[in-house]
Amino acid sequence: MAPAERYGYAVARLRAMSGRLLEEALLQRILESEDLDSALKVLGETVYSSWLMELKGNGEFDRAIEAELLHVYGEVQKFVPDPALVHLCRLPYDFHNVKVLLKSALLVREGGERRFDLLTSLGNIPSDDLIMAMESEDFRLLPFGLHLLVPHCFSVWEQTKDILEVEKLLDEGLFAAMRKTASATGIEAASLWVRGKIDAENVRNLLRMKRMDMETGSAAGFLHDGGLISREKLLSLYAEPVEGWGRILSFSDVSKTFSHVQDANDLNSLVVEMEKVLDEYTAAIVESSKYQAFAPENVISFLWKKELEAKNIRIALVSVSNDTDRTLARGLFRHVG
Repeated sequence: MAPAERYGYAVARLRAMSGRLLEEALLQRILESEDLDSALKVLGETVYSSWLMELKGNGEFDRAIEAELLHVYGEVQKFVPDPALVHLCRLPYDFHNVKVLLKSALLVREGGERRFDLLTSLGNIPSDDLIMAMESEDFRLLPFGLHLLVPHCFSVWEQTKDILEVEKLLDEGLFAAMRKTASATGIEAASLWVRGKIDAENVRNLLRMKRMDMETGSAAGFLHDGGLISREKLLSLYAEPVEGWGRILSFSDVSKTFSHVQDANDLNSLVVEMEKVLDEYTAAIVESSKYQAFAPENVISFLWKKELEAKNIRIALVSVSNDTDRTLARGLFRHVG
């Protein structure tokens, strides 16, 4: 772990870069645009302008969002004393790419075609390296435990033909890699943030499974270890009405997310609403660092805000493009301090 005083410069740089974060009023202007062309013109008034100029068509706006995220990750990684903090935030993209390539490989085995179009450049591992490893079936050099996990996933697929089992393995692998990476930094707040993310994902999964009316025994397999709340405690929620979950979890910070629940009877709406609230909960875990000039968790806080900004822009542009209810879309915006 780098000494705390070494983060003074990094925090100053991050505060200077905060100008790249879009203000809420700008997001509202995008959402209130008449059509996608108008919305992209508003977005073009921001740091996204250079990326928008490279698009072949307005429908490719997601490329501009990814390009801005990639630029920010690259810039922060140049000056942060411990690059592992940046690697930590990029890990979900590595496992996303592995999922894409693994499913593509399984499609080929069944006579289908390879699909590389869903790959992202936001991961730590270059996409070409991942493709080469998957194509050659030589996984020895893959980091983050993937050298063992990927062949295990193929083995499980051969035995079960159940893609959900494979995805569960990869999700477990992701959180194990995040816990290990955070722990290696020696920064307590980084480990706390990862544990909070695991809790948020577990609550999401419980709500989704509750909506599907899945049996308790099956639901247990979708919960991840390593959070602040034990799997046993989370499973005890499953038989209870959702409106009582906040009371049962009152010993934990995640319980506060249920205070935002308006209608626990409509599970479809609740799942969507809680996606937003749990993202904001994850941001709040490291939000207090903004008052500390030497706090390493400022790195995580800034990068997570940028991730939530990307979600907000997608929500706004998709709503405008499809001419859906703008009030509904506005309610999905993630708000962070």
